[in-house]
Amino acid sequence: MATWLPAVLLVLQVTTASSEEPILDFSTDTPINNVAQDPQTGRVYLGAVNTIYQLNSSLYLEARAETGPKKDARGCTPPVSTCQDLKDTNNTNKLLLVHSDNGSLIVCGSLYRGICSLLNLTNVKEQIYYSDSKGERTYAASTEEHVSVVGVMATLEIDDKPFSVFLVGKGYGSMDSSKLISTRIVQNYRDWVVFESIIEASTVQAVPFVPKYLHDFRFTFKNDNFVYFLFSRTLGGTDNKNFTFVSRLCENDNHYYSYTELQLSCGVKNRYNKVQAAYLTDPGKELAQAMSESGEYGNVREWDKVLFVVASSEEGATESALCMYPLKNINQKLLAIVTACYTNNGKIDDRLVVESPYTSSKDDPCVKHDKGIVNHYKCGADFLPSPLASRQEFALKASPVFIRQNLLTAVAVAVENDHTIAFLGHNAGEVIKVHLSSHPEAYNPGPGYKTSGYINKNLFFDKTQALLYITTEKKITKVPVQACHLKSDCQSCVAQRDPYCGWCVLEGRCTRRSECSRAEEKNGWLWSPTQQCVKIISFHPPNLSCLKSQQVEINVRALPILRDSGRIHCAFGSYQSNGRMVDGRISCRLPEQHLIPATPAHQDFVAVPVHIFVNGSVEVASSEYKFYNCAATVRKAENTPCTSCVSSAWGCQWNIAAHTCTDLSDAETGANIIKHRQNKSCPRFENPDPVLIPVGYKTRISFEGINLDPYKGRDFTIGTELMKFEEDVKTEPGPFYSFSGYVFYFDRAHETSVLFHVRDKYTGKKIDSSLSVTLYNCSLGREDCSLCKNADPKYQCVWCTQTSSCVYEQLCASREPEECPDPQITDITPRFGPLKGGIAVTIKGSNLGIQKDDIKNITVAGVPCKHLRERYSVSTSVVCEIGPAKLYKTGEVEIEVGRGKKGISTKTVRFTYRDPVAQSVSPERGPKAGGTILTITGMNLNTASKEDLQIMVGDVPCRVESFGERITCKLSEYLGDTVPSAHLTFRVQYGEHTTTTIRTAFQFSNNPSVSDHQPRSSFICGGRTIMVVGSGFELVQKASIRVVASAGEWSRQTVPEEFVEQSTFKNDTLIKFMSPAVNESQFFRTYVQLDNLQTELTPFEYHPDPTFDSLSKTVITENSMIIVTGRGFSKAMTAKEAQAFVGDAQCNVNTLQDDKLFLDPPLTVPSARSKRQRRDTGSNPLDLVIKFGNGEWLVGSVRYERKYNLPLPIIIPAVLVPMLLIIAISVVCYRRKSQQAEREYEKVKHQLENLEESVRDRCKKEFTDLMIEMEDHTNDISEGRIPFLDYKTYTDRVFFLPSKDGANDVMITGKLDIPESRRATVTQALNQFSNLLNSKTFLINRERSETVVERMLSNWMSICLYQYLKDSAGEPLYKLFRALKHQIEKGPVDAQVKKAKYTLNDTGLLGDDVEYIVLVCDSLEMSETVVERMLSNWMSICLYQYLKDSAGEPLYKLFRALKHQIEKGPVDAQVKKAKYTLNDTGLLGDDVEYIVLTLQVLVQGEGPDITPVKVLNCDTISQVKEKIIEQVSKNLPHSQRPKVDGVTLEWRPGSTGQILSDLDVTSQKEGRWRRINTLAHYNVRDNATVVLSRVQHTQQPYEQNHDNHEERNALLEDDKVFHLVRPADELDEMKSKRGSIKDKSMTKAITEIYLTRLLSVKGTLQQFVDDFFRSVLCSGAAVPPAVKYFFDFLDEQALRHENVDEETIHIWKTNSLPLRFWVNILKNPHFIFDVHVSEVVDASLSVIAQTFMDACTKTEHKLSRDSPSNKLLYAKEISTYKRMVDEYYKGIRQMVSVSDQEMNTHLAEVSREHTDKLNTQVALHQLYRYASKYYDGIIMSLDEDPAAQSKQLTLRLQQIAAALENKVTDL
Repeated sequence: MATWLPAVLLVLQVTTASSEEPILDFSTDTPINNVAQDPQTGRVYLGAVNTIYQLNSSLYLEARAETGPKKDARGCTPPVSTCQDLKDTNNTNKLLLVHSDNGSLIVCGSLYRGICSLLNLTNVKEQIYYSDSKGERTYAASTEEHVSVVGVMATLEIDDKPFSVFLVGKGYGSMDSSKLISTRIVQNYRDWVVFESIIEASTVQAVPFVPKYLHDFRFTFKNDNFVYFLFSRTLGGTDNKNFTFVSRLCENDNHYYSYTELQLSCGVKNRYNKVQAAYLTDPGKELAQAMSESGEYGNVREWDKVLFVVASSEEGATESALCMYPLKNINQKLLAIVTACYTNNGKIDDRLVVESPYTSSKDDPCVKHDKGIVNHYKCGADFLPSPLASRQEFALKASPVFIRQNLLTAVAVAVENDHTIAFLGHNAGEVIKVHLSSHPEAYNPGPGYKTSGYINKNLFFDKTQALLYITTEKKITKVPVQACHLKSDCQSCVAQRDPYCGWCVLEGRCTRRSECSRAEEKNGWLWSPTQQCVKIISFHPPNLSCLKSQQVEINVRALPILRDSGRIHCAFGSYQSNGRMVDGRISCRLPEQHLIPATPAHQDFVAVPVHIFVNGSVEVASSEYKFYNCAATVRKAENTPCTSCVSSAWGCQWNIAAHTCTDLSDAETGANIIKHRQNKSCPRFENPDPVLIPVGYKTRISFEGINLDPYKGRDFTIGTELMKFEEDVKTEPGPFYSFSGYVFYFDRAHETSVLFHVRDKYTGKKIDSSLSVTLYNCSLGREDCSLCKNADPKYQCVWCTQTSSCVYEQLCASREPEECPDPQITDITPRFGPLKGGIAVTIKGSNLGIQKDDIKNITVAGVPCKHLRERYSVSTSVVCEIGPAKLYKTGEVEIEVGRGKKGISTKTVRFTYRDPVAQSVSPERGPKAGGTILTITGMNLNTASKEDLQIMVGDVPCRVESFGERITCKLSEYLGDTVPSAHLTFRVQYGEHTTTTIRTAFQFSNNPSVSDHQPRSSFICGGRTIMVVGSGFELVQKASIRVVASAGEWSRQTVPEEFVEQSTFKNDTLIKFMSPAVNESQFFRTYVQLDNLQTELTPFEYHPDPTFDSLSKTVITENSMIIVTGRGFSKAMTAKEAQAFVGDAQCNVNTLQDDKLFLDPPLTVPSARSKRQRRDTGSNPLDLVIKFGNGEWLVGSVRYERKYNLPLPIIIPAVLVPMLLIIAISVVCYRRKSQQAEREYEKVKHQLENLEESVRDRCKKEFTDLMIEMEDHTNDISEGRIPFLDYKTYTDRVFFLPSKDGANDVMITGKLDIPESRRATVTQALNQFSNLLNSKTFLINRERSETVVERMLSNWMSICLYQYLKDSAGEPLYKLFRALKHQIEKGPVDAQVKKAKYTLNDTGLLGDDVEYIVLVCDSLEMSETVVERMLSNWMSICLYQYLKDSAGEPLYKLFRALKHQIEKGPVDAQVKKAKYTLNDTGLLGDDVEYIVLTLQVLVQGEGPDITPVKVLNCDTISQVKEKIIEQVSKNLPHSQRPKVDGVTLEWRPGSTGQILSDLDVTSQKEGRWRRINTLAHYNVRDNATVVLSRVQHTQQPYEQNHDNHEERNALLEDDKVFHLVRPADELDEMKSKRGSIKDKSMTKAITEIYLTRLLSVKGTLQQFVDDFFRSVLCSGAAVPPAVKYFFDFLDEQALRHENVDEETIHIWKTNSLPLRFWVNILKNPHFIFDVHVSEVVDASLSVIAQTFMDACTKTEHKLSRDSPSNKLLYAKEISTYKRMVDEYYKGIRQMVSVSDQEMNTHLAEVSREHTDKLNTQVALHQLYRYASKYYDGIIMSLDEDPAAQSKQLTLRLQQIAAALENKVTDL
């Protein structure tokens, strides 16, 4: 347990999103398959791989149950103890259902063929029910991971009583039950057991047809007494396209007659064809209205149910959609399908819309009945067709209401305030919220909805629907459905557009409507899509000068009604003022001038925030109020102060004289005042001329002055930023002004804009000026003549030859030349080209023309080059395409421009014609996905340029990466179907005409595959070694791990951040990476990039870096443990990976837990890590550093102390020297003997260990056998009715079968071999003989008979006297009792020894000589056996009905259970011994290996149905036949079943069959022994198909019969055969030979070690034995009258003899009933049942019978070690059984006595029931035959008897003899 705790990987994290609703999550170590919620308690149950978790509603772990891994094998039929090839197998949870009615959780897993169990809802550790022995009928789920299973609880009426059941929908798995839909009961009832499928519907569960439909069940629900399943499937043809279906059946349909399927179509042409998840709920008022108005759904009401379905497209793109289907519409469609099929041959509007799936029949399933049949049979009937399905044309269609470009995997829908919100999970690990309306819209769901991994279908709400559970692969998270509280203001609240969230105005918070106290009042709660926030619309006045203060009225929109208690106040910045309502507006006082903030720089106003509060602190609205500053308006445009002032938004005026901007004032007027908006009245300068000014040349500028009267006579100056000083402005005639200009210098751009300002020279104040000109530079960008001449004429630029530059024309002293100089060529690229030409050459230089047409001719190396006009650049670049050349050549480039001007390149700029040759490519293989970098080598590869190259590998392009003497290119993806591909040709194309190839140069192989990765997490700091395992990595050139960090879909982060690390190691199957360090982010996705192939590593999580606490212990020693505490250690690190250092010495990390690290101290004395700190390690602190990957944490400082500090000079002389001397002397003396003894000890120890290991192995194996599941076998017993024999057969078997050849007794055949002519005579004679037997005088005369016929005699007499039972209603039986009474009284009874002279056996009671039957006994001088047997026979007759009504069933169950248990293991057909038995003498004393096989049996002549039968591979063929016959004929009694010899078994491993038999020419021979053939001999495998057929008794040719006979004789010539084991004496002879059943050892096993198997079988059958004993020994109303009557008779006799004690009475009763009747029936079940009892079963029944006998005796059996195993087996139970016997006898004694009249009545009733069922005539005939043996003696005796003479008995006997023997006598 100590190592278990740190290994637990269950993590419960609570991340507080707010103070109101925490986000809770729970993590598991294995994937979560299913989730269920208890609606009553809110508990959540997780069905994960190998574990069931029980969580409370806050996701805290309450309990967990481990369900795996367990030993299992594919195809193994549980219990697995009989299976081979077992291995640890994970248990995937397939179904999880809450059954609240009985407080259980239904759990079905993938182990053991999909067996289910019941767990306690309050504690899943407690298993309520589990059984793996009930057979295939209880296999509810699937063993295969890809098969989906859904289930729903329902109620089914059985026998007019409601029973809880659950319906299961399951896809097809090859090893599963074939039931598509099944109904499973959750309690035992009738013959059904828990989880049994109680409804059989072959069409919905047909094996041959289910697989091809590929069902994928996604959802199931119950509504209005119907059960619905939602799934996708194919249409059963060759096309594997999926279609979505919803199927429905009545909840109480006992035969699935109502099962009907309807196809659902989502999107245009059913684009979204495969359902992923669904949810059923009400649509809400708003959505219902929108659906109704759309016209697509009909009239939908808000309380109608709607099925919300998310479905995906299989048409390439990963796209999915949400569709809605009103349940009303689904039901209408289903009804239309049923109506059409029942009443109109499946047609609607003359179109066939109905088909019947899952059948091979091509016929139309539909019929035509009256229309009323639909209402009368709403759930179908057996004569109506089923199942039904709609055709594609009749699908229910819906348009998608929301489409997503990834895979939607989960859906949950809620209604809030009449609005409907869909929560949709997708495969990128996020849940989004969609407001479903006429225009659905997705919006930000809030924190907690983004997680890592795939969102699975388990998306659901809690009981209050206020919280949502989100499930990913290994985590379940509980998040609020809304995050309103995170929004602190109205704008952000309503901006969410979340129907859950609105602004509670008078409380000032974002809430749900239900949480807002005045939400129902107008404008009390504002919700986003339709309403806006409370808003200040306007102020009056709208703004105010910062120099003023007054009242302001505020107009507020959507203001709720303010009650008297609602105090209002306004806040203007820090200034507070009370407010009041005036005509619907709020009136507040503005702050005084000195309280108004200063006006910011570069701004002409200050905006003061305004907040309106109610109730003291609740803000209802806010805005800002602007206080303007007119003086600051001129700052906005200092060159135009007047215009800026009067054109501002505020009420400002310009004072020309004062040159100021002031508040508008009606009191100020005059010529110097320019009012607001009168900007045209401002004095200003504008309209400069010219507007283009060249650089370097002084140009005069003139401009116009407007409204300058106030400045008349004033002088002005002009300037700009590019002028060093201002220039004077010259006044021109009229309103014009000028200045002489300025020589500007500017070379940063071709042209720039310049703005001039003008000042009043006297005051220096700026006057408005809008004088803007453009300054330009001719030389920039015009470096040669052609470029200069190409300039725009407006610039007046010329090429100046003196300066060889382009200048303004006035700056050039010479005249511009008409033509430019000759062109010059400075470069050409590329320098090499192929002989065939066809590549582009770029010629660079100067004066290469002004326009395209200037280029007249181009030659390259003397070869014409075609000018590519579209790529021409003025003067600097010409591009042409070279033509072909015949020879390799090198030459100059020549170009002709304009009028014959030519330019020729220099000798350093030359072009060469040559052809490239590619010679090799490496590597030669690469993955199909591409991305491989190929390197090409060869000659002249750098011909042409990179742009001219096109490289292809087959049809796959290869993008050029580098170009030169070697070329590299990157392959694209190979799109071919065949992988690996053929060796493809490598082709390099230069331009259009030149190609070089390499044949069979490259092959595409399969892509590398990633199968696993470990570990699966990292800290944010990174640096953890990640090992990726797979195959095909040798093909990969570049491997990297890439982590993409995203803040989520709704964050402002537009480009995801990536973190990449390259691989550190790589071979073909393993790549190692270091996890990249990442930043804090909400979500990470991790990929492995293998060249072009990208594979996502899932799961892979990044965890926050661990945190460390302060050290509690700062002093360490060499023997102390260092403990470091903190949090999050085990999230992404193990003890092996972590590193720890004390100073410079490393510590071993001993144990790593999530909150603790245990460190071993350093092995060496540590020192400080830095040289500066290395002083004295004993005193200075050392740093304790922990490293996890890239992360390094300084945990604290510690001091290292040595434990021993004594100096060595003292230790050595004081201690070590004397010690060494003593040791040396001792060693010399002791060494020799100790070494010898040690060698002997080691030798003996080794031998003992070998012996111990051998015994241990054997005991372990036997213990495994002992643990065979001790479960109830009633399922095998209850499959058929109990085969009771009829009364006639019963009496025949009880009376006659115990004798040898009893089956052929004439009493059973009932046939007398008498001719018809004599039949009347014989009958009359037998009647006379019957009368003679009634004569006491006749019976007194007798002779001694042989005891061998006593039993038969008693039986015949019983039959003869049965006639008197009918006639006198029991008088003979009464006389029998009296005979017993008389026999007891005849001799003395010894009270001490508890014995009588005449007893019922040697320990009790017998004998009689009074009247009637006693005369029979005495006259024949027989022993007491005749009376005993007659008593036993009469008891058998009286107890027949009791057997049928009460005791028969437990006896039959015991027999069947015993037979089943024995046949579970090997049974030797020759020596009649078994592995599982109760009898030690019948125990198979060898460890026979065997395998359980399931044969698929086809019975010839009984149709195509296949019956699976379990057999053992060690079974003989006859044993296999017996098991097959028993299974296929299980509903027939044994006597009506085929006999083993009457059938043949044919194995069909392929197209041909093979007849299997016990012995044939292939039988294995071992010396003189031949082994009987088994299935293993024929190598028959699991799931093999065999055919059982009856032997045809046709006449065969003599030759064939003769050959078969001779072959059989040859096989059995030595008559020595064996099955599993040979006799022990034979084994000794064959020790050296092979062939024994145990090849590995010929030594005889010690059989005693197998005796534990007896306990195993006994424990398994104990319940059945107990049940039988209880049924027999139960005193009460069920006790037959005959038993009570007879026991009272015995009690009466005991009272008459005063010395008879209770023990003697006990012995009398025991020998009269339990031992005479029950033991007989127990040992011979075939007396009462039509069954066959094998020798092996009979041996075990004898053990139980002996136990019963021991329980009935009073003798105490003292057990010892030498007692027989059979006695020891039931030793513990004997005392209990003895008490049962005593209580039985006591209970009968206390019952009300049965009177003679009641007894007679009972016997009369028995007589009436069985009249004429016993043949008295045959019995009399048999008695006569017996008496005829003593004929002479009887005649002599009668002649001597006077009484006989008086009655003429001699004559009567002679007459009878004459008639019966057909003799003619003198009589």
